Amino acid sequence: MKKRIIIIGGGYIGAELAKSLDDAAEVTLIEQNSHFVHAPAMIRAVVDPDILDRALIPYDGLLKHGRLIQDRAQSVSETGVTLASGEQLEADFIVVATGSSNAVPFKSNGADIETLRAANARVHALLSTASTVAIVGAGAVGTELAGEIAHGYPDKKVHLISSEPQLFANFPEKLGRKLAAKLEHAGVVLVLGARAENLQSLTEPYSGTLILSTGQSLAADLIFPVIGSKATSTLLEALPEAKLGRNQRIKTDVWMRPSTYDNVFAAGDVAEMGDAMTIVATSRQLTWLKKTLTALVNGQKIEDLKPYTPFQKAPILVPLGPVKGNSFLSLFVAGDFLTSLLKGKDLFLSKYNKLLGKG
Repeated sequence: MKKRIIIIGGGYIGAELAKSLDDAAEVTLIEQNSHFVHAPAMIRAVVDPDILDRALIPYDGLLKHGRLIQDRAQSVSETGVTLASGEQLEADFIVVATGSSNAVPFKSNGADIETLRAANARVHALLSTASTVAIVGAGAVGTELAGEIAHGYPDKKVHLISSEPQLFANFPEKLGRKLAAKLEHAGVVLVLGARAENLQSLTEPYSGTLILSTGQSLAADLIFPVIGSKATSTLLEALPEAKLGRNQRIKTDVWMRPSTYDNVFAAGDVAEMGDAMTIVATSRQLTWLKKTLTALVNGQKIEDLKPYTPFQKAPILVPLGPVKGNSFLSLFVAGDFLTSLLKGKDLFLSKYNKLLGKG
């Protein structure tokens, strides 16, 4: 009999892992939504809603043999998962990849897909009529959003605000410097080393006046709060000896285990194991999970397998619209051509539509 694997969360870890193990095990994927939400494309969709149908991809073409359950996992034990509906599922191995939340309308944050579509339409309408836009938070989402708006609406005044003194301070200085120069050339006003003191919402765009820690005030027709992701970790917090880390992530051991349960794993944004909360980080984790779970279903012991090691210098791709941007590719900082080729032009839309059987 095939081993039973339950994967909770159909994001970047869950969807690809479920598909890769579909022939090797009895796979059950638990996901609240009917569609995969491709987050980088959701940033561009605020400016260009025409790509929304390719950014929200139905799950119905993902698995050939396994089972997809559209429900919410209520609890996890060594023997299985209890769903919000009350159904109990037994498993030999469980992977929790529940991801993280971010500002509307970039992620669903537990809402259904139609609610996310409505949020996109509402925010796009607000952006279309806005003259002045303020983006609070200059991580990957905030910086990419500033670049997308500057590319799609060059007549709008865009302010990108960060409490850090430079962009992408944890990466080589050249990356932040190059991105800053391109944003400023596109007309974006960078306000660095300044904290917004009076954000009215941490999750919803709104109009108003920002008061900054520098004493400045900034009136904007549309304010995007994009101050970072928070892990969706409630499910894991209840496990024995689970430890909460930064940004609500759950700490794991070197085999991605978040608790004393030997057969329960955590991966992606929800797991704190040394990787940043990026899609690039999931590629390394996926490779390890595929090999490890395949070995486990074939009877090997996890202690005899190679532990997971995070990126030493993780790459990051930061497009500023479809043709501009910079990337850190571990050994060097790439410019417009490679950033556009690798991500900016297509945003991996073709990859994830193919993964989910949409061609």
